[in-house]
Formats: sequence, structure tokens, C-alpha cells
Amino acid sequence: MTDQVTFTEKQYLGRDYNRISVRLTMALFCFGAYFLSSNKERTAEVLVLVGIGILVGSVVMLFMVHFRTTVRNKSIIIDGLWTTRLVKIDLNSIVKVERTKYSPYLINNPVYNLHTNGKIKFYAGGKEALKLTDRDGLEYIIGTQCPDEFEQALGKEMNNY
Repeated sequence: MTDQVTFTEKQYLGRDYNRISVRLTMALFCFGAYFLSSNKERTAEVLVLVGIGILVGSVVMLFMVHFRTTVRNKSIIIDGLWTTRLVKIDLNSIVKVERTKYSPYLINNPVYNLHTNGKIKFYAGGKEALKLTDRDGLEYIIGTQCPDEFEQALGKEMNNY
């Protein structure tokens, strides 16, 4: 049994295009309200500070890893941000792997280890996900930006005995 990594993917918190556009729109609104205000008092200057704060926060979030997915040693290891717990899914208990769309909604919130209705979700960005079903009927929905590579790595690990 080797300890070789078959697949690894980092999902970043601030790289979802819908969220980026919302943050940029808010910053542009702050800058526009400042330049359109007739009197440049301290209240108008606060708008510039808020706009700069939104832009700086957005840049910081571009480099902030939300979670890392690693396939190795017949398991999927999902390691999250700061205080989140490490999640290890044993591939020997997985009976079905299917590729699916993460959600029918256009905008999705980033989640880590969200338990709802017999499903455990992991998502930061991307449109597709892999749905893993274990022997007990529990479903793991893992959002990914590289669904082909992730699915191939799972197939490779599950078939190597």
C-alpha cells in the first residue's frame, strides 16, 4: 500500500465569479456615491474607505483556501480552513460514484461539511460535483472544478486492491 497522492485540488473562498461580481458592484457603488455626493464631508469619505475595504478583502479572499481535497491510500481527505475538522472518507465503503451538477441555483454559498437530509456537502466553487453514496445510504456531494480528473482518480483508487 503506497502513500502516493492520486489527486489533489484546492478550492479557494473568493474565486467564485458570481461573488466577485457582487463585491465589485458594491465597491463601485461606494466609489460612485462618493464622487456623486455634492459635499465631500466625513460621511462621504467613509464610502471611499468602505469601497477600499471591500476591494482589499476581495483580494485577500482570492488567496484564501477554503478546503483541500486529496485522494490517497483508498480514501478522500478533505481538509478545511483553520478550525474545521479533517474529514476522511473511506473509499471501501463507497458503492456508487456519479458525476452531477452541484445545484440548480446560479449562486451557491461555500459550505464545508454541511449535513442536510442525509447528505454531506462540500463546496467552494465550480458547477459540477461528484456524488458518492456509501453502504448506509449517506451521500457525500463534493463540488469540484476538475470533475474529470477527480472521477478518474476515484476510479483508480477504488479499483486498485
